[in-house]
Amino acid sequence: MHLTKFSDYALRVLMIAAARGQDRLTIDETAKIFGISQGHLKKVVLKLTRAGFLRGIKGRTGGYHLAKRPDEINLGAVLRVTETDFGVFECFQDGKACPIVGPCRLPAVGRKAVSAFLGAFDQMTLADMALPASAFSFAPPAPRSEP
Repeated sequence: MHLTKFSDYALRVLMIAAARGQDRLTIDETAKIFGISQGHLKKVVLKLTRAGFLRGIKGRTGGYHLAKRPDEINLGAVLRVTETDFGVFECFQDGKACPIVGPCRLPAVGRKAVSAFLGAFDQMTLADMALPASAFSFAPPAPRSEP
């Protein structure tokens, strides 16, 4: 299985928010730290806010921070919000007809694989992934020397 960039970004956003505690983060600051476009990041933060993982702060001095304690944020639950397709095989996708005639065993294997994949994340919380705030420090590029 492969996670989408959206889920990857969501997990990183939650990790940096956990490292910062209740200190406010901004989209701009987070985009610079991770090298992610602000547009993508806004969508991620909005989705995580609507799902109750983040709390958005409106206004000129706005931003976001965790809405729950890190040990209350299950990574499997996050992925179920951020991933839109767990179809391992093409025949899992809506509107796709399977060319195999008769009882096919692939769907059962696919469901088992997805269950095991998500099960690994279900056993983890954001607290298990916690890093210190210093792990997310942004270092601007070094100035270029002029010839």
